[in-house]
Amino acid sequence: MTLIDTRTPDPKRLIPGATGDWEVVIGMEVHAQVTSQSKLFSGASTAFGAPPNANVSLVDAAMPGMLPVINEECVRQAVRTGLGLKAQINLKSVFDRKNYFYPDLPQGYQISQFKQPIVGEGQIVISVGPDRKGAFEDIEIGIERLHLEQDAGKSIHDQHPTMSYVDLNRSGMALMEIVSKPDMRSSDEAKAYLTKLRTILRYLGTCDGNMDEGSMRADVNVSVRRPGEGFGTRCEIKNVNSIRFVGQAIEYEARRQIAVLEDGGSIDQETRLFDAGKGETRSMRSKEEAHDYRYFPDPDLLPLEFDQAYVDALAADLAELPDDKKARFISQMGLSAYDASILVSEKAIADYFEQVTAGRDGKLAANWVINDLLGALNKAGKDIENTPVLPGQLGAILDLIKEGVISGKIAKDLFEIVWTEGGNPREIVEQRGMKQVTDTGAIEKAVDDVIAANPDKVEQAQAKPTLAGWFVGQVMKATGGKANPQAVNDLVKARLGIE
Repeated sequence: MTLIDTRTPDPKRLIPGATGDWEVVIGMEVHAQVTSQSKLFSGASTAFGAPPNANVSLVDAAMPGMLPVINEECVRQAVRTGLGLKAQINLKSVFDRKNYFYPDLPQGYQISQFKQPIVGEGQIVISVGPDRKGAFEDIEIGIERLHLEQDAGKSIHDQHPTMSYVDLNRSGMALMEIVSKPDMRSSDEAKAYLTKLRTILRYLGTCDGNMDEGSMRADVNVSVRRPGEGFGTRCEIKNVNSIRFVGQAIEYEARRQIAVLEDGGSIDQETRLFDAGKGETRSMRSKEEAHDYRYFPDPDLLPLEFDQAYVDALAADLAELPDDKKARFISQMGLSAYDASILVSEKAIADYFEQVTAGRDGKLAANWVINDLLGALNKAGKDIENTPVLPGQLGAILDLIKEGVISGKIAKDLFEIVWTEGGNPREIVEQRGMKQVTDTGAIEKAVDDVIAANPDKVEQAQAKPTLAGWFVGQVMKATGGKANPQAVNDLVKARLGIE
């Protein structure tokens, strides 16, 4: 692959060293397990958590005479992913044998794609920020390619003092290897890229993105250079399995390389591992400039070919992607870019929000979903799929606010009740007498009582009208938050004789 520099140095992303500024250059190879019921070249199950070697066919075990057969669902998912990445879909691609020592891949080679992948160049737009002014910066990260390949099994070294065990459940699993261009210039950009890629895959349903289960992992290529110079020697950090760890690994590795170079040394191209416990990378094996994997077309598999009509049919059925959904939320519902970004960050959150906002005020719904619901979920350590407050229940609370049945203060209390006890919000309001007071006479009495008890505050408020808010607060407190806030505000100003 020929590396092309597409970005000019950005002063705010440079890393200060003892002898001047440095720029980090980052590329990423993400291995995403394809969402499919069976493996890439066999009918064995892909279910996670099965006992060791339970999901293994004769093909996966490389028994003599067993031939691979392509799984069309995996092809569909790869094409759909390519479309989601706005990438070139290649109507003809070729599977190759990558010859390499795999202790846990029985056939002794990996079936992958080399010169003719199923998906070519594409792009992802990431958003980085906010900066000191609260602004976000959109950056385009190029995609070099996406190719299909089979996963290896898993070697287990801690079950016996002298032997290693092998679990072939993952052997033959379909992977999409998504290779970025070296377009990232900070750990924040790399984390934003991996987050955005994961979001796109989950929207499309082509990978579940569960990094803790190993269904998505990243190889991170890191190098440093003086601003304006050519690419430096890169080191590859293998199999990083969390977005947070990606950021930590890049920070450590960049500073390690800078220290070596400033001491007069040179960087060896090598493969490294990230030790999450120590927060550092360590050498795994040396890596030559070019691997000799002895690729050649797999003689058991014909070239993979489909027509444009096949691609067009998949494109027509593609889900709305996060960038498109964000733009719609901003234009149709008047949301801020920041709020829209939060709501589209997970498909489940966006789906929940759209159910709540159906026929209701989008800004009000966004405020409740982001601040109240997501805040409560975060505090409780729950995700949106396990929320105690269903979309219909939150929607009913918003309806009660709009109808003037309850105030915003009462709505907060009602949300807490629904969160802990469940139930129909409208029935809860009726049964517990939570309706806000709209009786003008009752509100007038509460206002008069507060004013009579605070003559000194009256003079202050008449001199400084903004202090009227204090009286409003006292009246709301006296009525248990049930008084209509607008009515209270109007009456307070009238009694105080201020505009």
